[in-house]
Amino acid sequence: MKTITTTTPLLPEATAQQLAAELTELAQQERTTLGVADANYLLKLVQWQRIFAITGRVLMLGCFWSAWFLLPAVLLLALAKIIDNMEIGHNVLHGQYDFLQHRYLNSKHFEWDIACDAKSWQRTHNFEHHTFTNIIGKDRDFGYGLLRLSNDFRWRLRNLWQVFTYFMLSTLFQWGVSYHELAAQRVFFGKKKADRHTQVSDHELKRAFFGKGFKQLAKDYVFFPLLCWPVFGWVLLGNFLANLIRNWWTATVIFCGHFTEQVYTFKEEDCHNESRGQWFYRQMLGSSNFTGPRWLHILTGHLSCQIEHHLFPDLPAWRYPALAKKVQQIAKRHGIPYNTGSFAGQYLTVLRRILRYSLPG
Repeated sequence: MKTITTTTPLLPEATAQQLAAELTELAQQERTTLGVADANYLLKLVQWQRIFAITGRVLMLGCFWSAWFLLPAVLLLALAKIIDNMEIGHNVLHGQYDFLQHRYLNSKHFEWDIACDAKSWQRTHNFEHHTFTNIIGKDRDFGYGLLRLSNDFRWRLRNLWQVFTYFMLSTLFQWGVSYHELAAQRVFFGKKKADRHTQVSDHELKRAFFGKGFKQLAKDYVFFPLLCWPVFGWVLLGNFLANLIRNWWTATVIFCGHFTEQVYTFKEEDCHNESRGQWFYRQMLGSSNFTGPRWLHILTGHLSCQIEHHLFPDLPAWRYPALAKKVQQIAKRHGIPYNTGSFAGQYLTVLRRILRYSLPG
């Protein structure tokens, strides 16, 4: 198994400058075409997401007559939650559609259907992860503080069972994402007075975590079940299963974009005074793509093109598959690895990486 975890040599500066020029020009060309097509895509997507959600919840009422109604109801509700989380929420919160100036489908006002507060996620993801991608000690998304995924981290006994930790993280993924900024017990015990990058107070961090989490629990496990009282138990179960499916799907997609065998890690000292070209280079080496049909791209929020997302996080994600062909050509021209493969193949390398680094050495 070939796993690259050491610090990557920088590109020659002349090559880095050329890379930056080509990728910047590509993004500028794409921005000149933003407009009606993007608005139509987003609004149609929101319409279908609502149809799936409403249909799924109505079908749950059918459990009054037959438990068989639960299966299509759960699948439709899970589909609605996945689309809301991945293709709508993730991309809207990145500001990809801010140019439309929509009253709520924008990065300032949108709130998604998961336990994580949107503003909290933007602080840790949009800023921290996308700025310091795979820089050990700066990007807390690399392993989420729970998993050892490279030799950059000292082996601990708990890593022996980290494959089970991974499965538990996937099961509770929306809560893991929500808890990420709170930084576990450091806030509770007063060891962390504010977020190191955004200077958010402990009170605000706790309010974001507990406030949004309470609303989600009340909505899925109190309000909707009580609203459908004759089938209270079925609705409770259906919401739980839909959330579980969404959590597992989201975690799998994200791991396939960040923790495959061939992703590189970087040392903090080697990224000081990083040029724009070197930043582009790091994003390409720290991300992974996977291939598949159009429906797969949509259900992943187009994070199947994670490389393009890290290069152009503010461009509408539905454009990534077309951009990927051009980015791959640029990478080939400059001799830069372009990590892509089938969805199943990439996921197998994720599991191998988790297992490999569960052992010392």
